[in-house]
Amino acid sequence: MTEKRRSLFRPCIDLHDGKVKQIVGGSLRDDGEGLTENFVSDRDASWFAKMYRDDELRGGHVIKLGSGNDEAARLALAAYPGGLQLGGGITVENADEWLEAGASHLIVTSTLFDADGAFRRDRLEALVAVCGRERLVIDLSCRTNAKGGWTVAMNRWQMLTELEVTRDILDELSTCCAEFLIHAADVEGKCGGIDENLVRMLGEWSPIPVTYAGGARSLDDLLRVDELSEGKVDLTIGSALDIFGGSLIRYEECVAYNRK
Repeated sequence: MTEKRRSLFRPCIDLHDGKVKQIVGGSLRDDGEGLTENFVSDRDASWFAKMYRDDELRGGHVIKLGSGNDEAARLALAAYPGGLQLGGGITVENADEWLEAGASHLIVTSTLFDADGAFRRDRLEALVAVCGRERLVIDLSCRTNAKGGWTVAMNRWQMLTELEVTRDILDELSTCCAEFLIHAADVEGKCGGIDENLVRMLGEWSPIPVTYAGGARSLDDLLRVDELSEGKVDLTIGSALDIFGGSLIRYEECVAYNRK
């Protein structure tokens, strides 16, 4: 009998201005005004990458939030080659470069839309041609909308696109990528609890692996994600973790959970 899959903890390294930070995602702006920083590390990205490598945590992601993060991203990928996904500013032109730098997968959002938020399938097909479906992760980070659903947000979650997170969209896009990464932008970085409805829907709708991020505040949230999604959705925990200055969840507990 096949053992039932269970949700896992996925680590992260968020980079802003070349430093490892935890921020309230919804506070990101092009002009930098109003940015809310929960944590700024005095350790570089490679320190975190080496720790994830030593603890055998796979499937984590490095996200470049804006410019000035390339060097830090390269340090992280070099410290854990093939063990981390990379997102932030990925395009057809630089995809090969980041795969060669050690990224296991490339994470894409904004490049899949035009300036007005219209989905560009031709750009997605071009990325698949460069790196292959098996090394592509589509980021469908989203905000709640007036209809009670979720709308994909681009450009550091500042702008809503025409795309909504639905069963049909997940089915369609799953043919072009290996995984989905979905931040609940409304609760990201606030440690106020996960978006349970979104997690439940992702478990029901997605035909491929999904990593959810946003709002986790206790190890019980990982158990709750497992319950809501029937083990089909993994959880990234950021600001609540002690390694990011949080006091709600111990990193060692997450590692131990994954090793069970």
